[in-house]
Amino acid sequence: MNSVTDSLAATSLNRSARIRLELKNLLGLALPIMIAQLATTAMGFVDAVMAGRVSPRDLAAVALGNSIWIPIYLLMTGVLLATTPKIAQRFGAGQHEEIGPLTRQALWLALCAGLIGSGLLLSAEPILHWMKVDPQLIEPSMGYLQGIAFGFPGIAFYYVLRCYSDGMGRTRPSMVIGLSGLLLNIPVNYALIYGHFGLPALGGVGCGWASGIVMWFMALSMAGWTRWASFYAPTRVLARFDRPQWAVIKRLVGIGLPIGIAVFAESSIFAVIALLIGSLGSTVVAGHQIALNISSLLFMIPYSLGMAVTVRVGQALGAGNPYQARFAAKVGLGAALVFAAFSASLILLLREPIASIYTADKTVIQIASMLIVYAALYQFSDAIQVICAGALRGYQDTRVTMVLTLFAYWGIGLPVGYMLGLTDWFGPASGPSGLWEGLIAGLSCAALMLSIRLTRSARKRIRISRSAG
Repeated sequence: MNSVTDSLAATSLNRSARIRLELKNLLGLALPIMIAQLATTAMGFVDAVMAGRVSPRDLAAVALGNSIWIPIYLLMTGVLLATTPKIAQRFGAGQHEEIGPLTRQALWLALCAGLIGSGLLLSAEPILHWMKVDPQLIEPSMGYLQGIAFGFPGIAFYYVLRCYSDGMGRTRPSMVIGLSGLLLNIPVNYALIYGHFGLPALGGVGCGWASGIVMWFMALSMAGWTRWASFYAPTRVLARFDRPQWAVIKRLVGIGLPIGIAVFAESSIFAVIALLIGSLGSTVVAGHQIALNISSLLFMIPYSLGMAVTVRVGQALGAGNPYQARFAAKVGLGAALVFAAFSASLILLLREPIASIYTADKTVIQIASMLIVYAALYQFSDAIQVICAGALRGYQDTRVTMVLTLFAYWGIGLPVGYMLGLTDWFGPASGPSGLWEGLIAGLSCAALMLSIRLTRSARKRIRISRSAG
């Protein structure tokens, strides 16, 4: 019995049984997504470790390149994420014949987005000069970005096919291909960084070209999986060629661009706060980075749940069951809050031992331990906002979500953090503590506003269903 049938059958069960069934379906979707996300994160870790063994210059070039291409990647994939709720609703409605044509139009969008992203990376040198980067780092940083730019169209194609598969409730392919990409990344890095198998030694630049190759490997693997696996056969997604239909692509952009901007707004505020903390000294920066790294790893769990909630809500709406869509969002929220309670308790109790894994410097450990307390506090608001955002994507309610997110992070979080941390407007400047208090304020504001918006969107769909019935 598939997840759509499960949802319809669930209406005859008592509440506790419905919760268990929905939780089973939700976690079944979320676990492979989580593993795929961790595999992608691990690729960056592998690049940093292997480049760092060559020289500090190569590691710095990779770090600078990451600071440029990752925000562009997040914006691009956010736009392409519009594919998931569109596919989920059609799959839930049993409209399999419409899934293939829609996905092919999303692939045209991926081509445009991938080429634009590549162009931005290839023209990034003025940004490095504007940032007053050490001239010795500009050439290797641009070499690294050229390799990433080569792979950008490939990762865009992969992401659309991943969204297509996720929307139909099949998240295992992205897990398998993500892990395969990670395993491939290591030997290709080894060959290109150090110059083996007759290849030139490119140092940190080799990381970029290795990543570009892996991006195309993932795209071709996902294309092969969706072309030949029997589950996808009814959609015939890659069995024919369609010309671009700009009206369809425009609708996808109308949903996806607000998602991309919202994701970019959330990720960029952390980057800006890191820059602001940079003026407070190396030990403060190190402590901040430790706390942020721990928080980012923990965030993968609710983020994966949010992506799964998008699918569950979209499929329920496609099946004409807005009550089940609201129920799926509530169960996802409950699961995320349970995890938030666990993760917050864990890092509060073990904050000093966790910080000591990263460094032996007692001052850095003390600063990191202090900031980890703030990271524990915002686990709850972060969980609420990411699940609500995921559910709202399932409702294809993205424009207001974007506005609310921008206001919460850039209108509340950043100004509050700046005033508390770096000015004496409300008493003595509290440094990193004030900046993290601003993060808590922004995330809490986002959680409140997005939960209110989700409640209204769910009620609106239920009213429309009642009037139609």
